Amino acid sequence: MDSFYAMVLVGTALVLLAAFSSLLAFRFGAPLLFLFLSIGLLAGSDGLGLTFSNDRLAYQLGSLALAIILFDSGFGTSLHSFRIAAAPALVLASVGVLLTASLFAVAAMVLLGFGFLEGMLLGSIIASTDAAAVFFLLRIGGINIRDKVRSGLEVESGTNDPMAIFLTLLMVGIVSSGKGAAAFDLSMLLLFVEEMGLGLIMGLAGGMMIVTVINRVATDRGLAPIFVLTLALLLFSFTGLLGGSGFLAVYVAGLFAGNKRIQSSASIRRFQDGMTWLAQIIMFVMLGLLASPSEFLTILLPALGLALFLIFVARPLAVWFCLLPFDYTQQETGFIAWVGLRGAVSILLAILPVIGGIEHGKIYFNTTFIIVLVSLLVQGWTIKPVARRLGLIIPPRLGAIDKLELDLPGAANHELLSYRIIKDSPVMSGERIPRWAVPSLVIRDGKSMRYQYAGRLRENDQVYMFVAPTYSKLLDRLFASRAPVDEDDAEFFGAFSISATRPARELDAAYGPGLLHDNEKDLSIGDLIALRLGGHVEYADRVRLGSIILIVRDLDEQNAPKTVGISLEVVEPATSLPIFINLREIAHRVRDFLRKHRRRVAAAIQPASATRPATPENDR
Repeated sequence: MDSFYAMVLVGTALVLLAAFSSLLAFRFGAPLLFLFLSIGLLAGSDGLGLTFSNDRLAYQLGSLALAIILFDSGFGTSLHSFRIAAAPALVLASVGVLLTASLFAVAAMVLLGFGFLEGMLLGSIIASTDAAAVFFLLRIGGINIRDKVRSGLEVESGTNDPMAIFLTLLMVGIVSSGKGAAAFDLSMLLLFVEEMGLGLIMGLAGGMMIVTVINRVATDRGLAPIFVLTLALLLFSFTGLLGGSGFLAVYVAGLFAGNKRIQSSASIRRFQDGMTWLAQIIMFVMLGLLASPSEFLTILLPALGLALFLIFVARPLAVWFCLLPFDYTQQETGFIAWVGLRGAVSILLAILPVIGGIEHGKIYFNTTFIIVLVSLLVQGWTIKPVARRLGLIIPPRLGAIDKLELDLPGAANHELLSYRIIKDSPVMSGERIPRWAVPSLVIRDGKSMRYQYAGRLRENDQVYMFVAPTYSKLLDRLFASRAPVDEDDAEFFGAFSISATRPARELDAAYGPGLLHDNEKDLSIGDLIALRLGGHVEYADRVRLGSIILIVRDLDEQNAPKTVGISLEVVEPATSLPIFINLREIAHRVRDFLRKHRRRVAAAIQPASATRPATPENDR
């Protein structure tokens, strides 16, 4: 019994220490997940002497923790974000994982002396980006970048784990069989289709089940999050028993349920946040305990070489190839290539060669652990500076806002929102609350009163109102303070701004002629931008017209451009090297090269003909 209390004491102390370490990460920008791993290492067999060597238990607990993290990742991803990034993210999550593993396999053959299959196994283990690391750094790290780039990274990190897990299990089976490449046949491709297909179908069915159960079963508000979590884990285990990908199923179920009206959604999200933090802490600390740093020395140099190859060669090449057909700028593709953090998923998969009885299985685990540490240190600590260096950090669209969502029964057609009045908010400047919002209560100086009798709203008033769900973002603008404006913002948005309703031909007259095509001259500036961007416009989108750049400063209620900034400054490319450019840019560069070549040929021919000696025929 004493050993039980001692185990609980040590376990809770480690979790508490990891939770406190988050304060250090938030304050100094340290990679939080690296701190979690470090706590496990320091407490392990080569540190304080705590021994944990149950590989199978570590894999099982880690899989459960990963299922919780992936469900929350899907639950927190809006359907709008998924739609705008689905195609490139899914290509990265499938083809990108395979390309990364293949390129890495070649480097493992050189640096570790592996055969191609052994290298492919190690490449499959480290091929996926870590959802926990990416979500933490992008959502909590204060990196404000274009929605298209952020959503692409989040969807990729949430969907590439099933592909990496399948490849790792496949390669473990091939390597352990001893048959080499002969062990591979078409049935394995069918197995992949079956796993992913079942995972997708079960995920959609599971998402509908979660929404139906929570909305139709009258439960206490405190029990609703428990129902959601247990149903998600039930879906994960049942899909696995059927032979499908449980990890893909829980992500899809979370994506479906998180974008539906669901009872007690606010309390569910708060509970999910806490459970995801706990799952991350337990998984990273446990994997740190499982490692023995004293074993790292024998493979330290090759592992460092592989880590650098992964960061600077394999991941960038795979990302560039996958994003060639998509309209990402050179800076955006370079940033996506850099945000390829490896984390607990890779360490978790590195346990499989040990469990599978593969010779030198510990080499896979130790090499992977070193690669993850290097990735979290090098990439995790530099994501924000790299984003700033590439010019991808955009000014915030809204300033500070103090908003609270309150739960109503699942059948209610309105949301109950509470806003605290902020000093610089438009509502403080006299803007009226729209008619479609129903203010019901104002709390002022600790006293409640009906809205009709509150008079003019004052700073720090708490206003409660009912509103249809689709209109809540419009109220955010009304109650938010003015977004902070500094010199960097002015530089980003250009020297001055104009209304997007102005005719585009004014730009052609002022900065042209020749800026516009014939079919664009009768459009407004906002419609011109939408046409050039393929119909979908985001805040801070940029469109080049000859020597000027149009930047979307603000959007209206229909997400159409409202105000446009004009920059006359030349935006230099991230690098003069022809890397990370898309197919459209490649076509433009090839066309420009051919034009210059033809001009040089024509220029060379003309002087030759001019200096040709005269002949009798010419004289005649």
